[in-house]
Amino acid sequence: MNINKKNLTPIALVSIFFLMLGLSFASVPLYELFCRVTGFGGTTQNASNKEIPKIVINQNYKMRFDTNINGALEWNFNSEINTLNLKPGEVRTVKFNVKNPGSEPSSGTASFNVSPSPFGIYLNKIGCFCFEKQTLKAGESKEFVLTFFLDPKVVDDNKTKNIADVTLSFTFFSSDYFKKDNS
Repeated sequence: MNINKKNLTPIALVSIFFLMLGLSFASVPLYELFCRVTGFGGTTQNASNKEIPKIVINQNYKMRFDTNINGALEWNFNSEINTLNLKPGEVRTVKFNVKNPGSEPSSGTASFNVSPSPFGIYLNKIGCFCFEKQTLKAGESKEFVLTFFLDPKVVDDNKTKNIADVTLSFTFFSSDYFKKDNS
């Protein structure tokens, strides 16, 4: 089969188009995987009870909790404590209180981030209400729990060894998935 240059150009352009289209669909999952693996942008790690470190390092990190509500959601949201001292390897649980003071049910989803961002790879969530749709009835209050630990390897990283103050920031956003049933 003899392919001349006139036929090769359109084939190459169509191939490039489909390659770019495929990459555009793969970009979000690939970016999420990259963030989870590297902790890029303060992305935290998920852990199970089986992965809890066997050692606790005697070095304190001050963990601050920042709670926010996106403007479209009219909830009250705060952590039970504003700061705590955490040693690498120590498992801690923090409670968060959320209330819907409105007269209608509403739903929201919380996002979570760590600052400074190099700590993201070392902060391991065992249990979190983050990234899950939460629905509150009018006037309803709920308590949500975050259980986490700081990986002991944090003390060996040159990017984190001189930092002792870390902020865990949560923001609840209105969920577009909630539909009011008028029937």
